[in-house]
Amino acid sequence: MKYCQFEGCTNKIATGVYCDEHKRSKASRKKRQQLKSVYHHENKPFYRSQAWKDMRDFVYQREGGCCQRCGKFVFGRQAHIHHVIPIKDNNQLKLDPNNLMLLCSKCHPIVENETEQKKIFPSYF
Repeated sequence: MKYCQFEGCTNKIATGVYCDEHKRSKASRKKRQQLKSVYHHENKPFYRSQAWKDMRDFVYQREGGCCQRCGKFVFGRQAHIHHVIPIKDNNQLKLDPNNLMLLCSKCHPIVENETEQKKIFPSYF
């Protein structure tokens, strides 16, 4: 017998790492895996390409590392590059720097879920 590894738990277990109270269910594990695959599942090879990595670095440097919505300095995993016109709507704009903007992790879902279509680059089209 050993103790459950959950911090502060004093329950004893025979096998495994956690007691029944602190085990994660298979359903919650499956739900987390589904949530991970929500974003860009069909475009995953594109997001792993060197052309995308170079363009992502270019946009980050162009904006000086600051979110274009709130102005906060972001780096690492907090820096998200957003397609103004999604790839599914126009595949030819996926590497266009005028179609990309740097956002922080808090602003990205807000901009992503805006329902009103705005005229971002009216002179571009």
